[in-house]
Amino acid sequence: MAIRLERLEKTYPESEQPVLTDVSVEVKDGEFFVIVGPSGCGKSTLLRMIAGLTSITAGRLLINDQPANKLPPKDRQLSMVFQSYALFPFLSVEANVGFGLKARHQTPAEITERVNYALEMVNLTEFRTRKPKALSGGQRQRVALARAIASEAKICLMDEPLSNLDAQLRAKMRIELKQLQRKLGLTVIYVTHDQVEAMTMADRVMVLKHRQVQQIDTPLNLYQRPKNEFVASFFGTPQINLLAATVQQQHLLINADLDFAIERPIEDGTEVTVGIRPNQLQFQVTVRNANARIESVAYLGDQVVATAVLSDDQTVRLVSDNTQLIKVGDLIRITGVSELTVFEQKTGNLMLVEKGSERDAAVTAG
Repeated sequence: MAIRLERLEKTYPESEQPVLTDVSVEVKDGEFFVIVGPSGCGKSTLLRMIAGLTSITAGRLLINDQPANKLPPKDRQLSMVFQSYALFPFLSVEANVGFGLKARHQTPAEITERVNYALEMVNLTEFRTRKPKALSGGQRQRVALARAIASEAKICLMDEPLSNLDAQLRAKMRIELKQLQRKLGLTVIYVTHDQVEAMTMADRVMVLKHRQVQQIDTPLNLYQRPKNEFVASFFGTPQINLLAATVQQQHLLINADLDFAIERPIEDGTEVTVGIRPNQLQFQVTVRNANARIESVAYLGDQVVATAVLSDDQTVRLVSDNTQLIKVGDLIRITGVSELTVFEQKTGNLMLVEKGSERDAAVTAG
C-alpha cells in the first residue's frame, strides 16, 4: 500500500509558528521509509498525522490514492509500534498480541491463527504465556511488533521503537526489523533521530529540520550528495569537517597554510564552506611545513580518529588506519583530499562536489 503526502502542514491553535510546512512525498508500496531529524523537528507529529492521531491543518493525505485526511484511525488499515511498547502488564504475551483482534470481534480461531503466526515471525512462540515483566527489553519490543503483524495491516508506522534498547541489542534489532519487513512485504514509515538507523535500514530517508523537509533521498546519496550543510553534518561518523574558505583562482583558501584546487570554476572572492569527510583527508606527520597540530587521538580497533587544530584555530577531524602512529602534540601536514563538497556560506546550500581522482590525490596544501 502506498501513501502520498501533498503539501501537509500542521499548526496548533495556541502557536503562531507551524509545526510542519509543505511536506510532500510518496512512500511506495513495500518501501522502508525513514523520517529522521533532531528533537523538535516535527517527525513524530508527521507520523501521528499519517496515523490519524493528530489532525492535518492543510494539504492532503492519500492512502492507496484515497483521501484520508478525515478518515478515522481504525479505517486507515495501518498499525503502529511505539517507543514505549504500550503492553498491558497484566496480560500474557499472546493476549497482548491478540488484544486488538479481540476488540475487532475476530473469531477465536482467527485470533489463534494470527497470534501463532505473528509470534513465530518474531521468535517468541516459547514465551507466549509470559507476562511483559518477565521479558527483556528486546523481547517486549518483539511483542509490540507481533501485535502489528497480527493486525495484517500492510502499512506499519514506527515511532523510535528501538531507542529504549542498549546499543548492542539495537544493532541486532535493526537487522531483524529489516528482514521482517522484507519477508512480510510491509510498507514501513519509521521515525528516528539516529542517523545510523536511518543509514542502515532505509530504502529512502526524509530529513527534517526546523519544520521543513531538507532532503529526500537514498542513504548513499544523502552521504555523498547532501543538498546542504545540515544534511552533510547529520550523516557520517565522525562528523564531516566544515571549514570556512574563500575562492581565489580556482583554489579554496582555508588559511595561509592550507588550500585546495578545484576544477569547476567559482567566482573569485566567493565565501564558501568546504565539507571534507575525516577519512578523505590525507596527511603526514612532519615538523617541516606543518599546517596543523594533533589535539586528541582515539584508537578504535583498526582505525585512529584524531582532531587537529589549523593555524587559524579551525578544527578538523582525521581518520587513518592504526599503522599510522600519531600522538597528541604531533605536528602534521595536510597534503590533499580524495573528495570535497563545497557549500555556499550564506545559505548553506550545495554548490559542487568533486570526486576523488589522480588529480585530487595530487593536490598539495599551502
